[in-house]
Amino acid sequence: MKIAMLTNNYKPFVGGVPISIERLSDELRKLGHEVTVFAPDYGQQEEDGVVRFQVTQRKMENGMVYPRLYSKEIRRNFHEKSFDCIHVHQPMFVGTEALHLGKKYGIPIIYTYHTRYEDYLHYIPIFRETEDSGMWRRGLIRLAKEKIVPGYMKWFTNQCDMVLAPTAGMQARIRKNGTVVPMAVMPTGLADEFYREDPQRTREIRRKYLGANEKMHLFCSVSRLEEEKNPVFLLKGIQRLKEKLPEDFKVLLLGEGSMRPKLEELAEKLCLDTTVIFMGNVPNEEVKHYLRASELFLFASKSETQGIVIQEAMAAGNPVIAIKASGVEDVVKNGVNGYMTTEDVEEWSDKAAELLHSGVYHNMKEQAEQSASLYKASRLALYAEQLYAQCIKTKREEEMEYGEKSNGEENTAESILRIFKVS
Repeated sequence: MKIAMLTNNYKPFVGGVPISIERLSDELRKLGHEVTVFAPDYGQQEEDGVVRFQVTQRKMENGMVYPRLYSKEIRRNFHEKSFDCIHVHQPMFVGTEALHLGKKYGIPIIYTYHTRYEDYLHYIPIFRETEDSGMWRRGLIRLAKEKIVPGYMKWFTNQCDMVLAPTAGMQARIRKNGTVVPMAVMPTGLADEFYREDPQRTREIRRKYLGANEKMHLFCSVSRLEEEKNPVFLLKGIQRLKEKLPEDFKVLLLGEGSMRPKLEELAEKLCLDTTVIFMGNVPNEEVKHYLRASELFLFASKSETQGIVIQEAMAAGNPVIAIKASGVEDVVKNGVNGYMTTEDVEEWSDKAAELLHSGVYHNMKEQAEQSASLYKASRLALYAEQLYAQCIKTKREEEMEYGEKSNGEENTAESILRIFKVS
């Protein structure tokens, strides 16, 4: 198959969507398919299988770019090549481009619902709520979250041939919002190397951050440092955990974002400046080593659709302490491979302390690794292959049925015209 992947963000931007696209594309190519990823131009070198399109000069606070509504690079490639299907990863910008191209060339459009966009409205200034926001702005924000965004998503998804949800919980949420087209659950897969440990690299990381203190713990968290990831709660939870654990520990915080200066200031205020280590962006291929070197994965985000980093942490044998939210509750089995709590600092820190000292840690560690085995990218690529083939087959049958129907209507019209001519 010749598959076109359309996305508004891709590497070198660090995030769940670029990781998901890269892994799926790589595994599909291993199966013999031709995959072309259409992604924004960040000014980097050319890469096989990736076509970069021009973007506007404006950027969001988190570093994401704004693609142009019309892309001559995408349209030229579609004119020159013959794609079998389109897999689009956002509903805006490349989303509307995908709808146009799908209709023009008569090929199916598959959309993966990666993001709950109502949780990201604060990136648009007019929808950013502050202490000074009046009733008018608060009402506008509420209208956008409850009506405008869900309404657009309902419309967009129903223009596609199939919608892929990363979890069963998200699928139910999308159905409830009014999506009626065929759907399937397909999470992001983990590359095989996430299941393999490099003992030497693990020892190096632990030695670097813990020294020779064998009683000290090492924990990890992976997240963009942005409001929707709830990093302020994470720091407050770590502070309470520090007060409850008899042993000392350090937390490696992997990720970058606009809130970093504020969070570093807060960490110092909470006396965490030697406990929490802000690592910044870490290359994807290195993340697994930091996870392997850690004993717990700490998470506070409430805006996940599937929690890729949670799956990665579990593959590395990390039980998870997280806030109960969509995306998280589909991966974390409470009391089995980790704990989910309400957004309460006391409860969250209690569960982290309990996990380490109740005697269930090693069992939870094994269960975490077992849970992650379900997310192997090679296995999920085979499933994606089947879904694409199904969509292509259905689309061709619909085109044939439409063609026969159109011919029948034309024949009827010609017969009526002959009657009038005769008369």
